Amino acid sequence: MMFESVQGLLDEHAALQAQLSDPAVYQDQSLARKLGRRAAELNGIAEAHRRWKQATEDLEAASEMADEDPDFAAEVEELNEKLPVLEEKLRRLLIPRDPNDARDVILEVKGGEGGDEAALFAADLLRMYTRYAEHRGWKTEIISFNESDLGGYKDVQMAIKGKSNDPAEGVYAHLKFEGGVHRVQRVPQTESQGRIHTSAAGVLILPEVDEPEEVDIHPNDLKVDVYRSSGPGGQSVNTTDSAVRLTHIPTGIVVAMQNEKSQIQNREAAMRVLRSRLLAHQQAIIDAENSDIRKSQVRTMDRSERIRTYNYPENRIADHRTGYKAYNLDHVMNGELDPLINSCIEMDEQDRLNALGGDQEK
Repeated sequence: MMFESVQGLLDEHAALQAQLSDPAVYQDQSLARKLGRRAAELNGIAEAHRRWKQATEDLEAASEMADEDPDFAAEVEELNEKLPVLEEKLRRLLIPRDPNDARDVILEVKGGEGGDEAALFAADLLRMYTRYAEHRGWKTEIISFNESDLGGYKDVQMAIKGKSNDPAEGVYAHLKFEGGVHRVQRVPQTESQGRIHTSAAGVLILPEVDEPEEVDIHPNDLKVDVYRSSGPGGQSVNTTDSAVRLTHIPTGIVVAMQNEKSQIQNREAAMRVLRSRLLAHQQAIIDAENSDIRKSQVRTMDRSERIRTYNYPENRIADHRTGYKAYNLDHVMNGELDPLINSCIEMDEQDRLNALGGDQEK
C-alpha cells in the first residue's frame, strides 16, 4: 500500500493533540503557534484517512453480503466509485507541504515597463489582491508605497494576514504562485488615439516572519542610511531625515521605507520586510541544495518570469504556466481569483506527486 507513512503521521497527530491540551504550552506563543500549524495540517490527513479506512471496511462488508442482498450489491458499486476519490485525496494530502504555506505574506507590486500606465496597472493589481483578500476574510495593511504622478504605484507593499492555522488555508499557500511578471494589454488613460499598449508590473510574494528571532540579523551585517522622504515627481514631503534604507551586507538585499512620519517607525517597517526577504532567501537556498525538492513549474521567487496576461479589449485572462484561460477579466480584477489560483495549486500538486512517484521507483 502507498500509505505506509500514514500511521507515523497519525501517531504524531495524537501526540500533538495531547501537547496542545496542556495549558503550559501556551506560555510560549511561538511554540504554540508552531504546534498549532502542524496539528491543523495533520487534522486534514487524519480525517481523510478515517474516511478512506471507513469506506474500505464498508466495501469489504458489503462485498461479503452482495450475493445475498441486492441492496449490498448496489452499495458495492457505489463504494467502488467512491474509494478511488478518497484514496486520491489522501494521496495528495500526503505530499510534503511547503514549510511556509501557513504563513501570512508581504505582497510587493512594482510598475515595470510602460511608465505611468505600468504604475496604474500596479494599482489595479493591488486592488485585485485586496478584494481577493476581502473575499477570503483576510486582513490587509499597506506598509509602504511610492505613488506615480497619475495616481498609480511605482511600487507598493501590502501585508496580508489570514485567519487559520491550517496550511491548506494559508495566505502564502494561495498567493505564492502570484510572483512574476503580470502583463496588461489595454488602451492607456494617456493614449489619445485609442491604441492598445502593452505594459507590465512585477509581483513578489514573501512569507512573513512570525517572530523576529526566526531570522537572525546581526547588527554588523546591516548598513543603515537615513534621508529625506520624497513624493511623486521627487519633491520633498518631509523636512527631517525620517526615511530609512537598510542594506543587508551579506546578501545585498536592500529595503527602503519612507511613508511613516518617524525614523523609528520607518526602520521597524523596513526590518519587517527585510526579515521576510531573508526568510524567502534562506528557503530558496535550502530548496536549491536539497536534491529531493524539485522546483515547481508554477512558482517563481522573483519578478523576471512572465506568468500572466490581462487583455482588456477581449476581457481575457490567461496564465502561461497552467494554460488557464477565461473571458471574465472584469470579475478577476474584482478579486475573483480562485479559478486561476486553483489551477496553479493543482498543477503544483501534480508536479510534486509525479516527483514522489519517480523517487519511489528509484
